Amino acid sequence: MHSQPKVEFRETDEAGNLTATFVYSEQGPSLKRVGRVDSIGSPKQTSSWSTKPLISSLNHVFLPSGYPHSVSEDYLPYQIYDSLQAFCSSIAGLLSSRAVLQGVGVGNPNASPTSALLLHILQDTSGRIATILFAHRVGTALEPECKTYRLAADVFNDIAMILDCLSPGVPAGAMRVSVLSTAGVLRALCGVAGGSSKASLSAHFAKWGNLAELNAKDSSQETVISLFGMLVGSVVVSQITGFVTTWLVLLILLGLHLSMNYAAVRAVQMTSLNRQRANIAFSTLLASDYEKPGQWTILTPAQVARQERIFHRDGALQWNSNSGSTSTSTSTVINLGSARVGVAMAEFLEDRPPLDRLMTIFEDEAYMLYISKKRHVSIVLRKGCSVPDQLKAWTHGLLAVRLWDGSSDSDSDVSGAIEESLAFLNTEDRFMRYLSELRGVGWNVEIAALETRGGRRFEI
Repeated sequence: MHSQPKVEFRETDEAGNLTATFVYSEQGPSLKRVGRVDSIGSPKQTSSWSTKPLISSLNHVFLPSGYPHSVSEDYLPYQIYDSLQAFCSSIAGLLSSRAVLQGVGVGNPNASPTSALLLHILQDTSGRIATILFAHRVGTALEPECKTYRLAADVFNDIAMILDCLSPGVPAGAMRVSVLSTAGVLRALCGVAGGSSKASLSAHFAKWGNLAELNAKDSSQETVISLFGMLVGSVVVSQITGFVTTWLVLLILLGLHLSMNYAAVRAVQMTSLNRQRANIAFSTLLASDYEKPGQWTILTPAQVARQERIFHRDGALQWNSNSGSTSTSTSTVINLGSARVGVAMAEFLEDRPPLDRLMTIFEDEAYMLYISKKRHVSIVLRKGCSVPDQLKAWTHGLLAVRLWDGSSDSDSDVSGAIEESLAFLNTEDRFMRYLSELRGVGWNVEIAALETRGGRRFEI
């Protein structure tokens, strides 16, 4: 007797979880074998009233396929706070909409529909113009500073709601038109900043390249939360009619709205190194290397996220020394100056740097930098400069300003600090080893996030 062949098929979901097992076997004599398939290990409901099937169905409807493996670890905390802020915003939006309707004359027999329409056109026009100008001015910074602009978008939106609620008490005419037009402009800025920064955050959350599905599920979540908010808001609007109570409820809702938004962006752990995160990560690493050579303190994206500020001074060079600890309570921040990557050559030459010596120092580098008397580091990039080269340029500028005591602003002293810091980074290929260690703890050093304005390149 020969054993009959068996084949086992294991079925899994997107996350790799086993859902069912099928066993194929052959029975009967060798000339008249019959195939048979048995199903084993299929999920079974423990009882008719179990909530597991309902929860599983809701997960499939509102969460990306393969959750939690298909998204980053900070996705769920962000979505929870984001849903709460959307709920508060929906109710506050109904209160501000009622105030706008009162301001344009709803319920007033002397109000003109034509005037209301012209006001709407003026608001829409000013908003569209503001959208173009804002996108032109900060478009490059929206992705590197997505957490900042995500919160700024809701600040714009909340100020617009306050102006809407102020509009009924403003005298009719040019003043009321100005107030409502300003609110329209702020909403337009909110749309640009919020939409663009949210796209960057979604790209960060999507681990499996499932960006389109993640955005679709996010829209589903927002739809449900907004509907629920409108239902609750309908009760609030019908019950809250007094001037004092309206403003009290509005300010409470806006306070909760901004608090939830702040908590949401604080929960995000970006893996790209923008200027602030580069300051924190590299200054901590350099400080540890100077104190105990070879015993480096490598901060993870989660540790850096706990230290970074949402609103940060543009282009600031800051030295964060953690004294061997990753706790924020022991972190010391020293403001060293400012820096900008990818400046135009004309701007670089304004401080009359010693080009002959700089060309010698940076002969084998993809950038050049110089420190002005105001402790501002101007960094010019060569054509074809890679992202690691940009990170090296920023780290070099940070270290050079730290080494330069500023007691003498002569070209020789400044150039000496620049040359000394570069030699330190190049010794035993130290900076490339830094990048390797950062990759090992989760940083993506291939994402360009240092330039917040259109950059220039040079070649010799």
